[in-house]
Amino acid sequence: MHLDVLDLRNFYYRTPLGRVAQRAIRDQVVAMWPPAAGQTVAGFGFAVPLLRPYLPQARRVIGLMPAPQGVMPWPAGMENVSLLCEETAWPVSTGFVDRLVLMHGLETSEQPSAVLAECQRVLGPGGKALFIVPNRSGLWARRDGTPFGYGRPYSLRQLESQLKLHGFTLERHVAALYAPPSSQRFWMRSSQLLERMGRSCGPWIAGGVLMVEVSKQVYAPTRGGLGAVVRRPLKVLEGVGQPAPEPALGRGANPPL
Repeated sequence: MHLDVLDLRNFYYRTPLGRVAQRAIRDQVVAMWPPAAGQTVAGFGFAVPLLRPYLPQARRVIGLMPAPQGVMPWPAGMENVSLLCEETAWPVSTGFVDRLVLMHGLETSEQPSAVLAECQRVLGPGGKALFIVPNRSGLWARRDGTPFGYGRPYSLRQLESQLKLHGFTLERHVAALYAPPSSQRFWMRSSQLLERMGRSCGPWIAGGVLMVEVSKQVYAPTRGGLGAVVRRPLKVLEGVGQPAPEPALGRGANPPL
């Protein structure tokens, strides 16, 4: 079940813990995908807090928000780029998106397979998608006071298996939100240090969210079978239709009538 857009907005923009979570995840997204000119960047679910760094250079930025969640205008003080859509029918042309980010869009959906099929459709050849989901082994999935405590948390193997079934090519995975989901001042001030320590420790510490990057590979069609090459073909009908040569006549023979 999708969370309400007002609850998501209040958490990420009006609470200290939400701003810490937003910064930690966004920094990791930008480290993986530095902003580049001429790209179409889209986000589904409530991914707009992660898309602001792409506004100046991207050709187009689109914030797709599912109807059960609701929509809000974004970004504040600028032309709106967010829109309301059905979670299984996005108003985006096939192969139109270069970079796609999903946050609070897969784990809360009642039709995750249909959502993944729509992701596969809108991505262009060579396009990449980044799926951000609650880590089943992390602390954030065990606290209902954050958006990551709702929906279905994933393990890395579960998420990668589901993405493979829908034809995505796995590229890499990372984690984020190593700081505990606490609003105490000590943990707030230590959040950036804990993020750096968590990334250096790797799998020994479970992050609050998993981030899996995939790509869409489109292969050129192959010809059926091998073309046979005959260097000296057998000319079965050679000479058909040509007049036969007349026989030579001996001395004293009568010519044919």
